[in-house]
Amino acid sequence: MADDLELPRGLALAWGVAAAPQRGPKREMSVEQIVEAAIELADAEGLGAVSMAALAARLGYTPMSLYRYISAKDDLLLLMQEEATGLPPEQIGEAADWREKLRALYAAQVRSYLEHPWVLDIPISGSPATPNSSAWMDVGLAALEDTPLAATERLAVVLLVTGQARWAGIVFAGYARTQRTTGLDPAVVARREDELYRALIDQDAYPALRAAIEAGVFLDDGDPFAFGLDRSLDGVAAHISQRDAGAPPQRSVWEADDDAAIAGDKRYREAAKRVREAERALRDARRAARQTAREARERATRTSAPS
Repeated sequence: MADDLELPRGLALAWGVAAAPQRGPKREMSVEQIVEAAIELADAEGLGAVSMAALAARLGYTPMSLYRYISAKDDLLLLMQEEATGLPPEQIGEAADWREKLRALYAAQVRSYLEHPWVLDIPISGSPATPNSSAWMDVGLAALEDTPLAATERLAVVLLVTGQARWAGIVFAGYARTQRTTGLDPAVVARREDELYRALIDQDAYPALRAAIEAGVFLDDGDPFAFGLDRSLDGVAAHISQRDAGAPPQRSVWEADDDAAIAGDKRYREAAKRVREAERALRDARRAARQTAREARERATRTSAPS
């Protein structure tokens, strides 16, 4: 680690390079004890229950004494996330090939979210450059070492997998929270969700969604996120085959689709503006059509109601 790099306090604590507090009474606590108590509190009552006052009461100290160790709530959240994330299981690296390794990475991250669902409530403010989070990224990149993918493509694939795991964690952790608070098992939760959609979604306004409900999509016990991941990895496999055959790396999504000469052309800009206006008008028209349909159904219901 570069000696001249000044890290934010939270990152410095995560990497173990922050100096311990020197002033004040004899130190009887540690950053690790505070973080452990915060995780216990979040596991039991959710992230909203975590405050310096609650932690101080739990540890038997004053809130000000805690601030000598962790001076900001954001730093505490970062350290909690780092500790809850832990290191990736060694079994990921022992899987047969890049695809199985990435599947194992996905499954391990989902399990981690289920163990500590409050992690999903921490706002994302960029990539957490902490030791454990970096270890997960490292094992994902290592899974793709023997592929012809460029470094940027490997990182994109890892972000695809971890993003899918986070999305799955949000939904599955929501089920887990419901189960803990109401005593319902996932099958009961799914049935109630199905009942809710059946009551709210009608054929005229949402024909495709209603057809999916009738097909039992909310009652299926499969993992739609794992299915989506597999189809995404199918695409990665196809791209790897293309790269093996000599295809160039994928262009960055941040690159402009139009070169500077076209983007600066007055008539081109005017045409693009008209397209945006037409798209906005189409959205407004569809919204108005849905409202008109709802009003028509209400009138039909009143007309057919017995006097």
